[in-house]
Amino acid sequence: MNYFLQHPEAPALQTPGTQTRVLVAGIGNIFRGDDGFGPEVITRLIDTAGGVGNPGVRLVDYGIRGLHLALDLLDGVDALILVDALPAPEATGAGRDEKVTGAMVPGSIRILAIGPEDIRSAGLPFGPALDPHGMDPFTVLKRLSAMGGFLPLTYLVGCTVASIEDGIGLSREVSRSVPAAVAAVRNLIATTIPARLPAVAAPAANVQGRQQL
Repeated sequence: MNYFLQHPEAPALQTPGTQTRVLVAGIGNIFRGDDGFGPEVITRLIDTAGGVGNPGVRLVDYGIRGLHLALDLLDGVDALILVDALPAPEATGAGRDEKVTGAMVPGSIRILAIGPEDIRSAGLPFGPALDPHGMDPFTVLKRLSAMGGFLPLTYLVGCTVASIEDGIGLSREVSRSVPAAVAAVRNLIATTIPARLPAVAAPAANVQGRQQL
């Protein structure tokens, strides 16, 4: 399994002295194989060791409900973590005879900071967005300003797929990477996001349960 991190500087938008509001959004179609990666990570976050231990964090399986994600973002959050499947080499235009980088190996986890410039281009910084959902999260984020919202501090925890053929269940490669994705989300919540936002009071140790829309 490969693990990559890109972490450019991102603006701090939170008001000092307030509780950090973090939305962890699982995105994907569970009926399309590895596209169910995002929902599976949300399930595992809740089922493993009692969630994330932070009352300011919401864990939501959005599936393919882009409008619901947009409406929740309009309510206001300080940070957003998108958990989604990433395209296989063929989907990025890499031919079978071309060298495939480690980031494109099925099961590879990538953590990306998403900024306004990425949203304006409506695609991932390293290639075209995967869109088997009927819901492209970058399209949702791009439309936020038109809906009266703004882009919060945003990260993507993504996993390169092996297959998005019809069927329920993740491939072996992607399934093996779910624990690493869970750990990545926890690290973003506990370390990376607090470092990018103004200091707030330490949260009490309880968890907001899973929300399915």
